[in-house]
Amino acid sequence: MATTAALRPLRARVIAGVGALTTAAALGTALLAAVPAQAATPARPYGTVVAGDGVVQRQYPSTDSSVRGSLAYHQQVGLRCKVRAQNIAGNDIWYLLRDNSNWVSAKYVDNTGTVSYCKDVLRTGARTMRMVPGGAKG
Repeated sequence: MATTAALRPLRARVIAGVGALTTAAALGTALLAAVPAQAATPARPYGTVVAGDGVVQRQYPSTDSSVRGSLAYHQQVGLRCKVRAQNIAGNDIWYLLRDNSNWVSAKYVDNTGTVSYCKDVLRTGARTMRMVPGGAKG
């Protein structure tokens, strides 16, 4: 009987430890589920937003153009081509996004892979004229 009495506190500690371990495992699983999945890196060429506040997407390659959305810091996005247009803090390159036909200033986006000029990618004609506003350089 003395052995049984001595084992009771040990048994209580083991049960408490198992309960704590179960709680920790459940909490860890919940935290992992709360973390958003990393998006796959887009095909080249792609850009990574380097501006701490993110970057605004525009309808045309100019700050006078309407805002169409934004991209967050470190977000990666596919790039279709580039043009020379409005100079933003010493950089006159603008990228046409691959998925939604919006423009972003290259001042705030680092490219990975070679981004061709739009004149080399897009055929001249009506489609190009719709993408590049009159008076834009490039």
